[in-house]
Amino acid sequence: MNKEITKELLNQFEERLDSDKKNNVLIAAVNANGINQSAMDYKTLRSLPEHYSIELEAGKVCNQKQSGRCWMFAAYNVFRLEVMKKLNLENMELSQNYPLFYDKLEKSNFFLENILSTLDEELSSRLMAHLLKDPIGDGGQWNMFVGLTKKYGVCPKELMPETSCSSSTREMDRYITLKLRQGACALRKLHEEGKSIDELRKKKEDILSSIYQILVLSLGKPPVAFTYETIDKDKKFVRVSDITPKEFFDRYVGIDLDDYVSVINAPTKDKPFYRSFTVSYLGNIVGEKVRYVNLPIEELKELVVRQLSSGEVVWFGSDVGQFSNRTNGFLSRKNFDLENLFGTSFDMTKEERLDYGESLMTHAMVFTGVNIGKDGKANRFKVENSWGDNVGYKGFYAMDEDWFDNFVYQAVINKKFLSPKQLQAYEEEPIVLSPWDPMGSLAL
Repeated sequence: MNKEITKELLNQFEERLDSDKKNNVLIAAVNANGINQSAMDYKTLRSLPEHYSIELEAGKVCNQKQSGRCWMFAAYNVFRLEVMKKLNLENMELSQNYPLFYDKLEKSNFFLENILSTLDEELSSRLMAHLLKDPIGDGGQWNMFVGLTKKYGVCPKELMPETSCSSSTREMDRYITLKLRQGACALRKLHEEGKSIDELRKKKEDILSSIYQILVLSLGKPPVAFTYETIDKDKKFVRVSDITPKEFFDRYVGIDLDDYVSVINAPTKDKPFYRSFTVSYLGNIVGEKVRYVNLPIEELKELVVRQLSSGEVVWFGSDVGQFSNRTNGFLSRKNFDLENLFGTSFDMTKEERLDYGESLMTHAMVFTGVNIGKDGKANRFKVENSWGDNVGYKGFYAMDEDWFDNFVYQAVINKKFLSPKQLQAYEEEPIVLSPWDPMGSLAL
């Protein structure tokens, strides 16, 4: 066998392709329409149902636009339901710009503190490459949002509306990243010169002051206190006066965030089930850590169904780009008949996809419904997304059970639904994963 691609080998490939005459038609179809459109399974499209045996209330579909704030939008799609109930509102949005401001500031501090804790690390090490790669990215995880909410609260969207930079974060992120890398360089040089940690932290504060200015110019100043005025379902005027963001959360969201835990499904050999995990160097607020309990997919799915059945929606993370039909809003591996189009199989297990970099959590959304079949099992889930109402079915997606099993990685569940065994596993001392572990990926 040859090491190189030879002319003879290319001839073999061509002869094999030309031996099947239907490939001429497929070439024309893919050239004209693209891969997914050409491989679309029309039977799957026709079989897509619109209704669910359990379907919960949701607000109007939101749009994160050109930003990686899905984890914030998904959390607020959960939170705002409580505000709507308490104030008798048809719909409302919480300001996604507000936590964005503090997330960027906290991530900047988190990054600089990580630099201070690794001053003697070789600059060429894998750890330094990881830290410097994307210090201010938009993405996040549930625990990171919990930390922001506990520290800063929430406010209605009218009190800190979207800006050009919040809806399209690339420019702002670019200049904050530049400032942070410049700051990391300066801190390491000061350390090499023998400066004290107090002198380095003073330099860190100067860097953060510059980043604060960038954020205010880009996003506006976050409100410290505000008055919220609106009209309820009965056309009555509602006024909430002189309230802070933390007080607004406590009074009108009122969720005890400590009651919720992140349940993951990572069926890889290095992550045993019924164990707790965290990820080193992952977070936004110094001192706060992400934490998960790893469970078999059937148990994670059962917990999701139990929470939905109780009338409570579910924040979750998945690899949304896998076999996703953005036109009709269906998440199913049956969407595209790639095997017959290309004449080859793409089969990998969930474990193999995680181990070989093919899949990980990329996006957070909210389960708002589930369909229970005649056999008593969940066979379809309703998903609220944050890409506007022109994507999917009026902004929502349908997810079949097979897609759930293969591409859902995380769900946030109230502790009351966990078994004693599951809860004990969560509360045990967590195993620390490497910063680049796939379970440390951020939802965008």
